[in-house]
Amino acid sequence: MKKYETMFVLKTDLAEDAIKGIIERVKAAIEKAGEVESIEEWGKRKLAYLIDKKYTEGYYVLINFSAESKVLPELEHNFKINENFIRHMIINKEN
Repeated sequence: MKKYETMFVLKTDLAEDAIKGIIERVKAAIEKAGEVESIEEWGKRKLAYLIDKKYTEGYYVLINFSAESKVLPELEHNFKINENFIRHMIINKEN
């Protein structure tokens, strides 16, 4: 298994329960073929620039995990279809 890091930014108008639910769904998707090493909730932060002409702040979450590469397409799909994600990225930490 390779080591990865994913960071995503959520809309700030979400309830705390909704944020926790989204984090749990991402964690569950990773754990289908991997292992979550750490989850860091950075909380609400100002964005570096205006996104989609309306977002100036976002709720940042960083997850470090080890997984098979087959997890990545499912994660990408989940990030893209859920409108609560403002931005996301997945990085291979071994390169």
